[in-house]
Formats: sequence, structure tokens, C-alpha cells
Amino acid sequence: MSKKVRVRFAPSPTGPLHIGGVRTALFNYLFAKKHNGTFILRIEDTDQNRYVEGAEQYIIDALNWCGIPFDEGINKNEKFGPYRQSERKHLYKAYAEELIKSGNAYYAFDTAEELDFHRADHEAKGKTFIYNWHNRLKLSNSLSLSAEKTQAKLEAGDDYVIRFKSPQDETLHLTDIIRGDIKIETNVLDDKVLFKSDGMPTYHLANIVDDHLMEITHVIRGEEWLPSLALHYQLYKAFGWEAPEFAHLPLILKPTGKGKLSKRDGDKLGFPVFPLQWTDPVTEEISRGYKEDGYFPDAMINFLAFLGWNPGTEQEIFNLEELIAAFELERVNKSGARFDPDKIKWFNHHYMQEQNNDELAEAFKKEHSELADIDVNYIALVVGMIKERGTFISDFWELSAFFFVAPNCYDEKASKKAFKENTGELMASINDVLDTITDFSIDNIQTEIKGWITVNNVGFGQIMMPLRIALVGGLHGPDVFEIMFMIGKTETIKRVKKLITKL
Repeated sequence: MSKKVRVRFAPSPTGPLHIGGVRTALFNYLFAKKHNGTFILRIEDTDQNRYVEGAEQYIIDALNWCGIPFDEGINKNEKFGPYRQSERKHLYKAYAEELIKSGNAYYAFDTAEELDFHRADHEAKGKTFIYNWHNRLKLSNSLSLSAEKTQAKLEAGDDYVIRFKSPQDETLHLTDIIRGDIKIETNVLDDKVLFKSDGMPTYHLANIVDDHLMEITHVIRGEEWLPSLALHYQLYKAFGWEAPEFAHLPLILKPTGKGKLSKRDGDKLGFPVFPLQWTDPVTEEISRGYKEDGYFPDAMINFLAFLGWNPGTEQEIFNLEELIAAFELERVNKSGARFDPDKIKWFNHHYMQEQNNDELAEAFKKEHSELADIDVNYIALVVGMIKERGTFISDFWELSAFFFVAPNCYDEKASKKAFKENTGELMASINDVLDTITDFSIDNIQTEIKGWITVNNVGFGQIMMPLRIALVGGLHGPDVFEIMFMIGKTETIKRVKKLITKL
């Protein structure tokens, strides 16, 4: 690429960062890194009425946890700062007035009541009110009023907005990296407000001005902004600026495949839609987060990359470096991507196997008071034996409790299957064998017990099933001989005796 790639993720601090926003940030990050570019975080807080305390820091914390930190933004490499739009508001009015001078925008003095009247009047006639070329000369604005009247209103301090003057009878030919060529007739476009009566710009003006001043080369954003593309192209043209390249990402759909994924879907179906837990500062309502639910950031990133993007191969497991190398915007789909909560669990299970056992053991120990006095090295050995069966660290206790405490009851279904009339007698014999083993290694335990089974011509299941129940309380868990080695000779014999007593 001829220019150094600069992309931005520009969320609004109106609440926690939705999983769809994380996907947008990820695709911007991957594209920037693929082309040795810069990933910028800009906070678009022009709508102060919707500002939520703590949301900005949440966004930063979420990106850092995901492993996709921004290169440039608030308090970081502030080459083009400030990076909050509310701190840049002194810039925007001059650009809006520049558009008025060039004939591409105008002052509009219509009151909210007047606009409501026109909407209701059109609705009564079965029409839709659109403020544009077909009626703007009939409304209260600097196009319909004389220059003297317009100036008088401005000097009198009348409320006004600045609207873009959308052209009449033109065909716009737009290009999107993902969607290809797009054709739009200007007659269907409304004259969008660029500057509000409260002295703040709308998203459209601030977005374009900031992207230009920050030298953004590619705008990668969600599909919901596709209807704004025509206005944004026209604004670049009106200012005489070179437009960046645009790419609009597909929606993330509900698990059913119908409709956009929302927090309500997560609440209903039992999965998070936010990367980190969020506590609403007003209602104190707590929303679940992937981090707190036990997901690894690598798993979430790998999963999100496949929501709308396809590498063109059968490979599904990608670390971040591999994603950067493989990522191409041209391989992003146009159609929506269905969110599959089971698939992200599949990814998490995979990344669980790649985690360091010592680190998993530390985390496991913190979760359970029963492990407080257990050597973490022993816990790490246990984790190595059972993590293949787990998806989350929170699964570990159910999978491994018998390594730390003796079972206090036995699975009824397993007991009916394993216990026979002579089971108590056989288990007593096995305990005698175990008592004679001096070197209680896995190999020695296995050799002695299998040897006794062969010599006494006893069915293998007659011994191994009740023995497993004695050790773990049911017919589950890793290799029986490994369990006996781990808990030790004394504890093994004690548990078998407890089963004999129960029988």
C-alpha cells in the first residue's frame, strides 16, 4: 500500500463494549498489523446525554484483556490527540461553516414542533417526511430565507442546526472492500444534520473531520453504518479531501441466525455478550463477562475472527500471529455471521489444553478453599491428568475432587452395575495385594493387581469397576492405577476398606 495504514476503532462510551464491538476492533487490529500499520482508539462521545461513567475505561481494559491493545489513543502516543471527541468540539464548527461557505451546507431554524407537524402531516397523507431537495425551500432555513433574515436570526441567537445540502438528480458510485460497488440515487437521501443546536457536532461531521485529521486510511466498521456511507463520501468530496477506503463488516446474528445478537439473547440463553463483567453505575445490575466466566482471551479472539471471516482453508485454530498473517478484508463475508455459544466453548476447550499446568493449578487453588493446604505442585499434576475433560477451570473440582478428598457416597447407577454378591470379598483380597506393594509406583500397582486377576481367573471388570467406585465414587475419572499412585497407598487402602464396610 502506498500510504502507511492507519485504522481506528471508535466506540461510544454509552455502556460496556459488546462482543460485536470487540469483533470490529479485532478486524481493525488484524488489518493494521498485517500491513505494519497503526491501530487507533478514539472515543466518540459527542452525545453527552448517553455518556456512562466507567465505560471508557472498560473499553480500554477489554481491548487489553483480549490482547489487541491500541497503538495510539488516550494517554498513549498522542500524535493526533486529543482522542475524545468531546475535547475536540472547538474544531468542528469551523468545518461546518466551511461547508456553508462552499454551498454544501446550510443553517436550518426549524423548531422541533414545526418538524413534528410536517411529519404528522405527511403521515396523514400516507407519505414519509424527508428533509431534502423536494421541500427544503418551503422550510425555515438559510436557503429559503433571505441573507438578511438569516443573519438576523443568527444575531438574535435563534436555535439552529447545520444541515448537509444533499445534491439532486445525481447517482453516487461508491466502493466497499467487502461489498464491492454500490450505486445510490441522491434524491432518496435526506439532508443530515451535521452540527446541533447544543454546539456539538453529530457523529457524521465529527467522524469525517477526525478521520481526515488523524490521517485514517481505512474505515473498517459494522454493517449498521452502511446507510451513512453515501453522506460520508459526499462530505469528503465537499471538503475536497481524499476519502479513506471503506469496509463494512457483517452483522453478528443471534444463535438462531435471525436478527442481531443482543444482551437479551445472552441473558435468555445463558452466555455473556461482553468481554468483561460490567456493573451498571446507576442500577448496579451486573452483566456477565467472558473473562469472569472462565474463557481464555485467545479462545475468544480465535472464535470472533471466524464470525464473518474465512481463511479459505480447513484450519480453525489460529494464534494471533497466524490470524495477522492470514487476514484479508476481501475474505470477509457480506452475510451475517451466526453466533454459536457452543463453538466458543469448543475453542476454549482447545486453548485449555495449551495452558501451563502450573498456572492453571494456581488459578484452581484460588477458586477452592478445600485446596488451601494442598501443595500446588500436586495440584498441577492432577490438572495435567484431568484438564482434557474440562472446558473451564471451574470444571476442575467436579473432575478431580477425589484426588483431594475421599468420596462420601457412591453413584447409585454405577453401584448397581458394578457390585455383585462377592464384591466385598474380592475387594478385601485386592486390599491384601495392595498392602504387600512396597514400591507404590503405577507400574508396580498395575502389575500386581493384573497378576492377581489372572492367577485367580477373575473377570477384569469385577475388580476394576468396584475399585474405581471405591476411589472416585463413580465410574469416571482417569486411569485407576494413576489415581492410586497419586493419592498414595495408605489412602487407597482406606478408601477400599470404606467401600467394603458400605457393602
